[in-house]
Amino acid sequence: MGNLVVRGLDDRIVQALKRRAAEHQRSAEAEHRAILEQALTSPPRRPLAEVLAEMPDAGEDADFQRRDESAADDVFG
Repeated sequence: MGNLVVRGLDDRIVQALKRRAAEHQRSAEAEHRAILEQALTSPPRRPLAEVLAEMPDAGEDADFQRRDESAADDVFG
């Protein structure tokens, strides 16, 4: 296993890491490892536009238009 030393961190970052570690009931070192693992091994988030562009074509716009409720009452009423 490798080691990582991070120099020159702002004191605010160090304090925030310690607070976050305390919230998760682990050491600052363990919290640092967890943050790095999550950031570097999780799949990247994709933009909504990209996700929507990959959706299959589900029909024409008219297929999804709302019907007039009074017309629906005549049919089902």
